Amino acid sequence: MAVGPPLVYFDQTVSIIKKKDATGFSRDICAVLLLANITRCFFWLGEHFEFALLVQSLLMILCQLALLYICVLYRPRLTPENLGAPSRLLSFWQWPTYSQHIEFLAGYIVLLTILVLIFGRVDAFIWLLGFFALGLESTLPLPQFISNYKQRSLYGFRMSTLVGWVGGDSFKTVYFFAQGSPLQFKICAIFQLSIDIAIIGQRLVYGDAPPPATLAEEDDLEQALALGEE
Repeated sequence: MAVGPPLVYFDQTVSIIKKKDATGFSRDICAVLLLANITRCFFWLGEHFEFALLVQSLLMILCQLALLYICVLYRPRLTPENLGAPSRLLSFWQWPTYSQHIEFLAGYIVLLTILVLIFGRVDAFIWLLGFFALGLESTLPLPQFISNYKQRSLYGFRMSTLVGWVGGDSFKTVYFFAQGSPLQFKICAIFQLSIDIAIIGQRLVYGDAPPPATLAEEDDLEQALALGEE
């Protein structure tokens, strides 16, 4: 239980390293998983849920930190940070360096530490902390869905990652209903699984051919090499 979810991203990581290109994989997935699992660790301080789930969160944080580094290192050339035209407020999660992402996460940890020290004995706060972590994690497939829609292709997104999502979210949904978990758990699980299924639909409609932007980059590179040889 603790090792399975982080391993879902092993094949995706290897694929990016081999191609030296993170095109097709949404870096926002790292943001969702890092923030959700960091919050879950603080939630554990107020309500000791199953220890295996805490270990899972810690392993997922390490996994996503490594994947984030690789995504920043091999980010596509046609990205907002490379073009100098960020499309988000304060360039959130579109920063050009890995250290800027780490600084943000460190600030988030400091903020949670202060809040837990002040409100750690308030049951409502602990409940909200857990609900925020769960709700945030339920949006996990959404950035990838949006990325696929924008480039009209699943190029660069590994099928093994999608299979891991569908399998894990299906099991989680059945588990919540079988255990009679609170309504918010069931709603979040159904929402997450529905986005997984929508991505399967995108796979069938779009396929995994390289998007036009990637092909254009390759053509530019070939022209540059040809000019260099002349």
